[in-house]
Amino acid sequence: MTPPQRTQDRELAALLAPDILVLLEESPGDVAAETEELHPKHLADVAEMLPREKLGEFLRVLGSSRAADVVEYLDDEVRIALLEDMSTEQAVALVSEMTPDDRADVLEELEEETADEILHDLPDAAREETERLLQYDQDSAGGLMTTEFVSVPQGLSVPEALVQVRTAARSGRKEAMHAIYVVDDRGVLTGVMSLRELIAAPDDARVGDIAWSEIVQLNATADREEVTRVTSEYDLVVVPVVDAFGRIIGVITVDDVIDAIVEVQTEDAQKQGAVQPLEEPYFQASFWSVARKRVGWLVFLFIGEMFTGTAMRHYEDTLAAALTLTLFIPLIISSGGNSGSQSATLITRALAVGDVEIGDALRVFRRELGQGIVLGACLGVIGYVRALMWNTDPAIALVVSLTLVAVVIVGAVAGAMLPLLFKRLNFDPAIASSPFVASLVDITGLVVYFSLARQLLRVG
Repeated sequence: MTPPQRTQDRELAALLAPDILVLLEESPGDVAAETEELHPKHLADVAEMLPREKLGEFLRVLGSSRAADVVEYLDDEVRIALLEDMSTEQAVALVSEMTPDDRADVLEELEEETADEILHDLPDAAREETERLLQYDQDSAGGLMTTEFVSVPQGLSVPEALVQVRTAARSGRKEAMHAIYVVDDRGVLTGVMSLRELIAAPDDARVGDIAWSEIVQLNATADREEVTRVTSEYDLVVVPVVDAFGRIIGVITVDDVIDAIVEVQTEDAQKQGAVQPLEEPYFQASFWSVARKRVGWLVFLFIGEMFTGTAMRHYEDTLAAALTLTLFIPLIISSGGNSGSQSATLITRALAVGDVEIGDALRVFRRELGQGIVLGACLGVIGYVRALMWNTDPAIALVVSLTLVAVVIVGAVAGAMLPLLFKRLNFDPAIASSPFVASLVDITGLVVYFSLARQLLRVG
């Protein structure tokens, strides 16, 4: 279902697009003035509804700075097609107006040859800035950061620092004005203060004396999971990024953190559904690309489920002697799989937000073992009563009940320990997905079920 706000945005864009087309035909010079009150996101929605051949003209009449803001909100596919259709000169004029982090992200999306041509023709300062950002992995703190921040030497007086801050603000080139960073003569980050704290400070004070020395910072190589964890844990709207020597090289702003959170959660959700994460939105990914992302896990799980058939063949005599046992197979394997999926989801999320560490494995094991016993007992009682209601032999009802207890315990423990094992092996814990755990517990459940049947019913 489309979110209500998104639906409203599209309806607004659908209303505005015909008027924009008329203005482009009759009075293109008025487009910028007529749309100056609209947020760039709304203009991007309008732009996506225009005929593709009119999109370039629409952006040109907005002016480079305004157009750059709009392009940042365009759908990835539209943005890539737009920039690759432009001349290098036009693309450079547009890209050079973007913030450094968005500029680097856009160039990462383009074909390598096109990106190199644009990068080569950027102004020297913008090119060097962008090249530094492109050195980092897109999913690292360095890849998420922007180089637009405000820093002042620790020896400056408050009035001198205010002059520098005003100069930076008037340049229009500083994206993150939420915090003022204090550095020593080597550029090492030594303190941080808010703009309000700087304005309220005594004129005779030195910024190095009034800045907070306890700084939450990230190394440029930190992954995006660490970025989201630190930002959430400390309630930050901007996080400084430092190099190996402690020198501040950029900051990550809250909008980029939110994007990272969405990407992390999307990737984890896809992995938990046994899908190799898509690199593009669903409808932008090609049909065969989506199929390739899904087929690997499906084949793997299919092979795993083959062992279920092997287990049933091994107990063929037991089944033949007590056919009633087959009625309860779906009930048993689904209960174990559901229990395992719950535990896998809980522990995977706890690992992601730092609530659980690898060193907590024993505590997790004990806790989930207890959970499995309690939950298994509940289902075991229900299963026993249900079996009797079907006029099943009490001995078989007991087998069903005990098996339910066992498979729920196994599911809970396996579902909890697999994410920890994968984390220990430096794999993504989300790989311990619900289908993966369910396949494992299916086999275990059948073995337990038929083993108990043999022992208690003396069949097969």
